[in-house]
Amino acid sequence: MTTTQLAPQQVTPAHPGNSRQTATPVIAFLGTGRMGGPMAANLARAGFRVRAWDRTASHAAALIKDGATAAASPAEAVKGAGILITMLADGSATEQALRGPDGELDIPPGLIWVQMATVGLDWTRRFADAADRRGVSFFDAPVCGSQGPAETGELVILASGPSELREAVAPVFDVLGRATAWLGPAGSGTLAKLVLNNWLADLAETTAENLGFARRLGLDAGALVDLLESTPLAAPYAVQKARVMLAGDFAPAFALKHALKDADLAAQAARESGAELPLTQALLPRWRRAVASGHSEDDVAAIYTTP
Repeated sequence: MTTTQLAPQQVTPAHPGNSRQTATPVIAFLGTGRMGGPMAANLARAGFRVRAWDRTASHAAALIKDGATAAASPAEAVKGAGILITMLADGSATEQALRGPDGELDIPPGLIWVQMATVGLDWTRRFADAADRRGVSFFDAPVCGSQGPAETGELVILASGPSELREAVAPVFDVLGRATAWLGPAGSGTLAKLVLNNWLADLAETTAENLGFARRLGLDAGALVDLLESTPLAAPYAVQKARVMLAGDFAPAFALKHALKDADLAAQAARESGAELPLTQALLPRWRRAVASGHSEDDVAAIYTTP
């Protein structure tokens, strides 16, 4: 088994108002849903020339008020662009959006492709290989954060790709996030994201389980969360999700269907690497039941309602 080493982590804080974006070429932004929409809007409002596309045309059209241009197709969005950002649901959706008439990815040579969705290691490798064959510079740069940080430009960018082109994409990352972690060659960002999202899944699951445990014991779960918050055990994410679970307000910050996809990707990567993720393997059946029972579009906190 080979071991992929993350480069010594270099975290670059964002520099709001960085004037370098004025020299940046057109950005084609594919995927303007719950995460991509706010990201594209922030870029347009910051002065970038954004050409946006989404499978749901109204999503891209909604960005016109922010200064973006809505494209009728991915090909129209990409034509003449210097930077392509993809923020689609998964690897398959990304491939479908970029597939040309010959069945191959239709990405012009010389383009800088910044893949920011969580698509897993296999798709990341496939995209990196396709980009290399077509003379395209590929950045693997998934993000940490949900819809709120996407709206406020407070994401953390897990950037990996050609170091000589950092300066070309840094102004974009400065707008989208509060910090950029430079992790090495393309693929390293996805590896880090798999671990972090698996951590998130385990935290969400153990929070739901322990709230249910407290309830069965006849304890006041809300008071217990207050107690938890005063101890070294408290993780801010777990405390926040616990309060959402108890309130029963599952407006999606991170939709359960996407959290399940990411947990599946982590489990797949673990199998391929020889790692064991018993906690993740144990939660998957329950999360699938939650999705099947109608919570697909709800926040991941909705797992609390599923036995």
